[in-house]
Amino acid sequence: MTTESTLTPHAEIPNLYEPSLYINRELGWIEFNRRVLQQAFDPELALLERVRFLAIFSNNLDEFFMVRVSGLKEQLKAGVTDTPADGLTPAQQLGLIRERVLALLGEQRHCFHDVLVPRLAAEGIDVLSYDGLTGAERAAMRRYFEREVFPVLTPLAVDPGRPFPYISNLSLSLAILMLDVDGHERFARLKVPNNVLARVISVNDVMRRYGSDAGGLEKRDPTSEAERLRYIFLEDLLSANLDSLFPGLRVIAVSAFRITRDSEMEITEEEASDLLEMIEQSVQNRRFGHVVRMTIVDDMPDSIRQLLIENLDLQPDDVYEVRAPLGMNDLFELANIDVPALKASPFVPARPAALPVDEDIFSAIRRGDILLHHPYDSFLPTVEFFEAAAEDPAVLAIKVTLYRTGNNSPIVQALLRAQEKKKQVAVLVELKARFDEENNIGWARALEAQGVHVVYGLMGLKTHSKIALVVRREADGVRRYVHLSTGNYNASTARIYTDLGMLTCREDIGADATELFNRLTGFVYQTHYRKLLVAPEHLREQIAALIEREIGHARAGRQARLTFKMNALVDPAMIRLLYEASMAGVKINLIIRTLTCLRPGIPGISENIKVICLIGRFLEHSRIYYFYNNGHEEVYCGSADLMQRNLDHRVETVFPVETPALKQRIIDEVLGIELADTYKAQQLQAEGTYQPILPPPGEMPFGAQRWFMEHSRDH
Repeated sequence: MTTESTLTPHAEIPNLYEPSLYINRELGWIEFNRRVLQQAFDPELALLERVRFLAIFSNNLDEFFMVRVSGLKEQLKAGVTDTPADGLTPAQQLGLIRERVLALLGEQRHCFHDVLVPRLAAEGIDVLSYDGLTGAERAAMRRYFEREVFPVLTPLAVDPGRPFPYISNLSLSLAILMLDVDGHERFARLKVPNNVLARVISVNDVMRRYGSDAGGLEKRDPTSEAERLRYIFLEDLLSANLDSLFPGLRVIAVSAFRITRDSEMEITEEEASDLLEMIEQSVQNRRFGHVVRMTIVDDMPDSIRQLLIENLDLQPDDVYEVRAPLGMNDLFELANIDVPALKASPFVPARPAALPVDEDIFSAIRRGDILLHHPYDSFLPTVEFFEAAAEDPAVLAIKVTLYRTGNNSPIVQALLRAQEKKKQVAVLVELKARFDEENNIGWARALEAQGVHVVYGLMGLKTHSKIALVVRREADGVRRYVHLSTGNYNASTARIYTDLGMLTCREDIGADATELFNRLTGFVYQTHYRKLLVAPEHLREQIAALIEREIGHARAGRQARLTFKMNALVDPAMIRLLYEASMAGVKINLIIRTLTCLRPGIPGISENIKVICLIGRFLEHSRIYYFYNNGHEEVYCGSADLMQRNLDHRVETVFPVETPALKQRIIDEVLGIELADTYKAQQLQAEGTYQPILPPPGEMPFGAQRWFMEHSRDH
């Protein structure tokens, strides 16, 4: 199927393969992280939430380098000449990434030092250098260092008998240059043990424990009636007490550095006799990946910089020089301090009226499909679905796909109880869920030990689908209950990710769910599903056919509209099809959280396409596909973005929402409300930048997430 197929024969057909029509994926992602960083500058957000966004920005950037930048470096090393749709070579992409990331790191440091630290001080929270401590505080810190920190430290000297040490991924270190008694230079590396000690040290706590030994608390400047909260970074404490680690040597320079390694696992499943063991070994090997980035403080001496570059086998462009502190993802520790007045007001999700507490959940589902909009609707009913299935003697079997479940998962505990009660339990655990592999290995082993049927998916494919099936014997025969979702079975992330879930006992969806699980656990090759759109077999063709149907309506002079909400739009064929739809006159709204390679607003090609991004308190995670269909509106939700990996290399499930009231709720509220946002929404411009969407003059900004929180008890 070609994207030109529905164009009229005599129309001048633009070249939809022209590289200028596409935004580079990596640069598009950087623009997304720029929007994350912008939240830290927002004066309307609670102060500690702004600190949290600085940490999120850093976390995002670490993963970007571990996976995406490392992949580009591998392409460059292998001499790959193929380019993405935008035409940029790996070398060009790496150059542009460096340029833009350095600028963003500068903005992040400006935000922290010049904006947030002064604001925190005004609220009675001091983030200090070691020199900013009082004499009594330094004395207490010395005692804390000697008793609790010093025993943990392992200084590693570098000399002919002790080679340059291995440095693990994302570890923060101090590079220390010293002179011995003979005047010879010595070098040592000291790991900052922020994995076992707090990176952000509470001076108040240290003073309470060691202050009396140091001569008592000094009087400090109070804010209101409360004692000021004072903090320093662990590496500053280490730097100030190096004499204890290197007696007899004179420290002449000390500089922090942090490295990022390639963490993308290479797995050849065809050669694996045991996939679980192979993934487990790959997780262990991840820490040994090649270094792809070194971040250093901006006052590092050239001699230390060069020594690190040589020993870590780096190029100068792999080095990112910034103002301390490094590793700002540890600012989560500061964002989590107990000052409720400086945090977002607590939000308690609602329980949907369709699921009364005092009613059996299966009875509620039999009345009709139930839509859950997390985090505004509580995730508890989803947990109760599994718990009820585990305890109900009428339930015969439970089947579920697990992608990211989190720690202490109540759903996994329910599955274990179901197995104890002699029910048939089958679980597909996706071992290749990036950065959750270790957690999933643990759950897989626990489930297998209990006798649960555990499978790891189809060879060569990740199972990203979110679906659960409960088989129950009832008076009129066996009935199947199904939970379908856009998000993971993770009670923790369900409080901060926006997702849609649906509970149903429709026979057609139940039959599809049964056949999908048979496909996942057996050798069944399913060629047709009644209602579900399933990748990799059919989803691409089915979504394309639905878009082409809308193009047909437009070319016939009928009203035509598409509204898609997703995390990412990358697939070139889908982008070309959307360009074709725009040229046919289809009005297209795209709500895309992270990145899109499509350029909206190009005359003659994409002027009918509007792309917005919404970044707020909650992470927008749901995927929704709406088709106007000449007034016979259709809505699909599911786990898949329009990316090659989702359409061609994963097991994905997209499900229809056909109950009129639920369908209308998604159209009017979920999609309609988000498209109306003038508080956090930004609109993508043709050149690849984003501009805030402002309210009309005289009107107050309208926030979609705020509206959902205020109206969460209306359903």
